[in-house]
Parts: sequence; structure tokens; C-alpha cells
Amino acid sequence: MAFGATFAALRHRNYRIWAVAGLVSVIGTWMQVLGVNWYVLAETGSATSMGFAILLQAVPTLLLSAWGGALADRLPARPLLIAAQAAHAALAAGLALVAVTGAGGLPAIYAISLASGAVSAVEGPMMGRWASTLVDRETLGNALALGSLSNSAGRILGMSAGAVVVAVAGPALLFAVNAVSFVAVVVALCAVHERDRYAVEPVEATPGVGGIRAGFRYLLRQPVVLVALALSFVLGSLGRNYQVTMAAMSDGPLGGGAAGYGLLSTAFAVGTVLGALVAARRRHLGYGVLIGAGLLASVLQVGAGLAPSTLSFAAVILPVAAAAVVIDTTVGTRAQLDTDYAMRGRVLGALAVTGSVSAAVGAPLLGWLSEHVGPRQTLVLAGVVTVLATVVAGVVLDRLRERRLRHRVARVLAVSVARRPARRVVTSAARVVRPVPRVVRPAVLRIVPSMRGAGSRWALRRPATSRPRNRAGAGAGRSLPGR
Repeated sequence: MAFGATFAALRHRNYRIWAVAGLVSVIGTWMQVLGVNWYVLAETGSATSMGFAILLQAVPTLLLSAWGGALADRLPARPLLIAAQAAHAALAAGLALVAVTGAGGLPAIYAISLASGAVSAVEGPMMGRWASTLVDRETLGNALALGSLSNSAGRILGMSAGAVVVAVAGPALLFAVNAVSFVAVVVALCAVHERDRYAVEPVEATPGVGGIRAGFRYLLRQPVVLVALALSFVLGSLGRNYQVTMAAMSDGPLGGGAAGYGLLSTAFAVGTVLGALVAARRRHLGYGVLIGAGLLASVLQVGAGLAPSTLSFAAVILPVAAAAVVIDTTVGTRAQLDTDYAMRGRVLGALAVTGSVSAAVGAPLLGWLSEHVGPRQTLVLAGVVTVLATVVAGVVLDRLRERRLRHRVARVLAVSVARRPARRVVTSAARVVRPVPRVVRPAVLRIVPSMRGAGSRWALRRPATSRPRNRAGAGAGRSLPGR
């Protein structure tokens, strides 16, 4: 595929503006994440307290994403998104104030983290719905893949720059930088041309689409999307919580320590970038891609559990991370393209809840298994479970989608049978069943000189049906079977 197709979404002016602003915001967000973790760890010396701050940002997603999706489907996005950016900026400035003055201490950090999670939970579906209107339907998958690329690159740049800044100036500057980064998003929201957006029809006029329960009822009538979300949950909970398993492997069987964990984290980040590029290069992100990426990630996860060294583990983790991004991008693309536009916000809310629940369930489960069973055994066991889940999901999706896989296999076999050597075998078998006289064609040619006129035209067009009668020279003027 041409290089231009990899970045096809950037051909849209509105998306270019949004992509630049999004990258700036993602960098600032990850700088703030590092700053909060550093501040809590420095104040308490406890990794558990640091994990609690992260949990407080994730909990609102479970409770408020569905509500945010309903709002996204019923209210204009631009003013609400501007208000959300202002709230994010104010909360980041509040973190900077706490870090500089010490006012409020750790409880203030926790309260601001909880409030930030609440704003993100309500904003997320609305942001996704808004971004999907900046490109046409054919380019939506590419836009989501480039969004994943932006998130991966922003995470790497934000964490790298944040590590330098926090060592030199402390976490307060990180919070201040993040507060300023939301200005870029507000500018982008104002710079987007409304006339160039896609699928922006008012959804309030559509009857029966309001409310959270209506969104759940709608999803229950979409079995294909439900299967994709269920597979995403299994793969997300058991197959991609590598923050836990990488740390357990590095600290345990691999013996890599903190340096090894840093290497594995870098390899994982590079893999996410490569996965985003792979997803962006594909013109169509269908359910076949989802099943293929799920099987690849699951089989490689089993291999990761058997890896003998840190380097070999990193070599396996890299394609696992790439497959994880392809999975997320494909699920997000199908969830939007295969559902009604009027329900898109609520579908995105359900997708956000699925991701949050998978992380909330998978991380402690994998941690418990790593502690009581062993990190290697945990990776192998989880990989086997996800392989089975992916196969089951593939079979169910194939049946729901009218057995397209079976038809595709049949077409492939038909093409292979049509090859020349196989064609000879089939022709020979047909002749055994119904022998063909060898003198057919010469007999037809002998009749042609004696049938000048309309009959010759008929004899040349239908030589095969004429052979039984013409071979003996009789019945040349009679109608033949099949005429």
C-alpha cells in the first residue's frame, strides 16, 4: 500500500488540526501521570498508594462512561468539549498548586485524581464521537489507527520528557505544562470547520434513541458487536495487562530487576507504535483482522511465558504490543461502523467500560496468579485461555455473519481446483463417466460443406450437441437435444 494511504486521514484539514492538538494534549497528560506517581511515591514511599491514585482515575469510567455516551448522542459536542478542557486545565493547575505549596497534601492529590477521572469518563465518548465526524466513513479506521499512533508516541515522549523535567524541577512543572496543553485542544475545537464535518445530522429528532437503557437495549440487538466486545474484554483482561506480568517476570524468573523492566517497557512502547502503523496501512479492519491479531497475541503470550531471558522476552513482547493496538483499533472501528450513528456515543461508552472493567479485573487476577502460581505459568495459562476464547469468538462471528469464512475457504479451494493439472484430472474423470467419441470434431467439419446457409452457422455454434447424430451422417436437419 502506498505511503500516502498510511496517513490517509491527514488529507482531511479538520483531522490534521485535531491530530496535532491531540498529540500535544497526550504528551501533557502522560507528563502529569508521571508527576502524580512520583509525587505520591515520594510522599509515602508506598507503591500501593501510587496504585490507589491510578485506581481513583479509572473508577469513574465504570460509573460515568455510559452516562457520558448518552450525553454525547443528545447534546452538541463542541461547547461540552471546551468545558471539559477547561476543567482539565483547572485540575492540572490545582495539582501544580498542591505540589508547590503543599496545601491539602495527599488527600488533595487523591481528590483531584478522582475529579480528573470523572471528567475524562464523561468526555471520552463525546471526544470519540466528535473525532469520528472529522473524516469520512472509508477513512475512519485509518483515523483511529493514527489516533493510536499519536497516543503511543505521546506516551513515549511525555514519559521521557517528564522523567527529565521531574528530576530537574520537580512535579509541579509537569502539572503546569499539562494545564497549558489543553489550550491546544480548545484552539483546535474552534478551528475545525463545521461545514467540513461528516455525519453531523441532529440526533434529537430520531425517535426512541434517548437514555442509557435505550443504548443497552440497542447493543443487545447487535450480537456481532457484543461478541467483539466480549473478546476485547477477555484479551484485555488476560492478554494485555503486561504492566503486571512484565514486572513479575523481570523481578522473578528473568532476574532483570528495574533495568530489565525499563527495557521491557520500552520494547512494549515501540511495539504499540509499530502496531498503530500496521493498522493504519490496512484499508479494511474487519473481524478477520480481529481474530487473526487475537490468535497471534495469544500464541505469542504463551511463548513469552517460556522465554529464557530478558532479551527474548522483549522480542516476543514487541509483536504482542503491536497486535494489541491492532485489536483495539479494529474493535473501535467496527463498534462505530457497524452501529447506528445516533447510538455511537453510547456504544463508545460501552467500549470504554469494557476496557476499564478488563483492566480492573485482569490486573489483580494476574497479580494473584503470578504470586501464587508463578509468572511463567500465569502467562502460559492466560495465553491458552485467550487462544480458546479467540477461536470460539471466531466461530461465533462466522456463524453470525452467514459463514463468510466457510465461503471464503470454498472460494480458495475452487481456485486451486481450477489450476491446470487439477483441471486435467477433473476432465479425465468426466470422460470416464460419460465417454466422448474422438471423431466428434472432424465429423462436424465434414457436414459444413454440405450445409451452406443457415445450417452451417448452427453447426459451428453447437458442435458438441450435434456429434451423436452427425457422426453417422443422419439427422443433420433435425432439432437436437438442448436446442
